[in-house]
Amino acid sequence: MRTLMTTQMQNCYREQITKETMTRLAWRSRYAKEYPLSSKTPAPAPPGPPPAPPLGPTPGPTPQPDQTPKLPPKTRTPRLPPVPTVTERTSAPPLMRPPFPQTREVLYQGSSHYGTGRGLYLRRRGQMRPEEKFEFPLISSWEYGWRLGDFSVCGSPANGRSAVVKNTFYCRNGVFNRPATTDLLG
Repeated sequence: MRTLMTTQMQNCYREQITKETMTRLAWRSRYAKEYPLSSKTPAPAPPGPPPAPPLGPTPGPTPQPDQTPKLPPKTRTPRLPPVPTVTERTSAPPLMRPPFPQTREVLYQGSSHYGTGRGLYLRRRGQMRPEEKFEFPLISSWEYGWRLGDFSVCGSPANGRSAVVKNTFYCRNGVFNRPATTDLLG
């Protein structure tokens, strides 16, 4: 029996499609200058049989000896837009935010052997939450609870779901859920 389309399978498909899209965009931003979409030289025409000559006399006026035959009008070839230089291209934003100046100063003070320097720097960076180090969640496990912070006083209501769970963890089934305007009511 084939597997049923459960919420887990839908989320799996959604994540696979999103990952593939992001991988394609990352590849495009990294290798666009090495592999352009269009080349400067036109593609050669495929070899084929020559066009067949017309089968009968062609109607129309015949050129007289004192008149010169008319040349076909010149066709203009479309010009491609200029390729931007390396300085004109916008670079991709960094994945990780730069460290705070106080944390960076620790990096160059002392040695890791004595618990200072690089070891202390890495410990301080490791104690930071992911949303403090990164602009956006890089892996799907960070999306759950992203930018929620700590909840010191969190009383659950007597009836129904709590607002944090409803707004962050609950979503309707379906790949690429597009919420309706009525979902925000109530």
